[in-house]
Amino acid sequence: MPFALAGTALLTLLNLRGVKESVLLWVPVFFMFIGTHGFGILYAVTTHLGVLPQVVANTAHDVSAAHGQLGWLGMFLLLLRAYSMGAGTYTGIEAVSNGLPILREPRAATGKRTMLYMAASLALTVGGLLLAYLLFRVAPEDGKTLNAVLFGELTASWPAGPGKTFVSVAMLSATALLFVAAQAGFLDGPRVLANMALDRWFPTRFATLSDRFVAQNGVLLMGGAALVVLLATHGAVGLLVVLYSINVFITFSLSQLGMVRHWWTHRATEPRWQRKLLTNGVGLGLTTFILISLSVEKFWAGGWVTLLLTGSFVATAFLIRRHYRGTAQQLARLDTLIPAITLEASAPSTVPLACDPSAKTAVMLVNGFNGLGIHTLLSVLRMFPGVFRNFVFVQVGVVDAGNFKGAGEIENLRQHITEATDRYASYMNQKGFYAETVSTVGHDAVSEATELAEQVARRFPQAVFFGGQLVFTSESRLGRLLHNFTVFALQREFFRNGLPFLIVPIRV
Repeated sequence: MPFALAGTALLTLLNLRGVKESVLLWVPVFFMFIGTHGFGILYAVTTHLGVLPQVVANTAHDVSAAHGQLGWLGMFLLLLRAYSMGAGTYTGIEAVSNGLPILREPRAATGKRTMLYMAASLALTVGGLLLAYLLFRVAPEDGKTLNAVLFGELTASWPAGPGKTFVSVAMLSATALLFVAAQAGFLDGPRVLANMALDRWFPTRFATLSDRFVAQNGVLLMGGAALVVLLATHGAVGLLVVLYSINVFITFSLSQLGMVRHWWTHRATEPRWQRKLLTNGVGLGLTTFILISLSVEKFWAGGWVTLLLTGSFVATAFLIRRHYRGTAQQLARLDTLIPAITLEASAPSTVPLACDPSAKTAVMLVNGFNGLGIHTLLSVLRMFPGVFRNFVFVQVGVVDAGNFKGAGEIENLRQHITEATDRYASYMNQKGFYAETVSTVGHDAVSEATELAEQVARRFPQAVFFGGQLVFTSESRLGRLLHNFTVFALQREFFRNGLPFLIVPIRV
């Protein structure tokens, strides 16, 4: 327990330093694991080439005998159970899936290539080790993993010094690689929370990954949760494996279900939808069957704890989303100005001013053509009458679960935000001001908005940036936790870059 707690604390501290630093530290460990285990597999096969036919015959005989006792259904269930017990191997697949936004461009191609490499290396390593077990007739021993028994048998004829050194290095590299696998939670946990926050399943302040405060809190939350689970279970490996395995197959079943729904919805536009639907359908069947069998088989061995904890987390997410929906109904009162502004913008317009980059420029950060943006604009006009000659409207379309469905949906999002900012510009042109728009699409509103702001500031040296912040008449501690404070994160980033930024309070 002290070692496990210290290791968790170490991982937390490493990840607080940043993703790049924490990953680079473990690169030598990966190559050490590949080198030792690759050599062990090749050595086992090359030194036993003569007995390969006998091993194949013995394996065929064992399979036939098992089939005679269990039947085809029993064999199938046995294989599925063995498959489910290897859920730990999915850690890397989860890491790539959840970390897609930080992969090198083009992200989709990089993700596919990475998945292919992982599948090939995993299949070769596991297949090679299983073959080596058969060649050396490896049997379980108390206090040892099968790999430890294998490498002990493999080096039995070596001199004592080199043999023990090789086994120690191989086992240490495997242990360290499992330690590296724990990085997945720290690297991708905050990113998953950010995705949930964008879709209002988690406090929206976790959506701003570019804010170091949010990133640090995400890492600390992952580390704190790991410490709590370790202490609560007293480090019981059996219970922890059940906790991990059931949740792995919950997430994979939901992912496969989502892909099945996706291919069925787009069957009219996807030429090869049948093959893709079949692939994800088979995956859905496998993962769902394993999820149910694991939950039933391990129910009293920790399965009920897993289902209770996961169910409580899901219930909390639904409560948070319900709160945000209630707040959205309150915010609808701000949208009462939209029809009037739209009508006024469509009226015969005054000849707008020509662009004067050296003049005072108000840069409005908006999030759609809505009540918040309109009230922010009107407040600026009221507080600074006759000060600004130019108006620039900046909007970042954030890619979330609602629109991350392919290139077509991303293009629709881009068009939607362009139309929204154009409505602001049309209104200000009708008022006789010069107005233009700047927009982009990205995964992080703060980092994208900061980059756009620097471009605008280079063109308009006298630019002053504005953002609206909702102020609720009755604010509770829960409200302060749940409601978005992106504008304050923007203000910190803008100040860090020497850009003037004013927050306009909008009372709800």
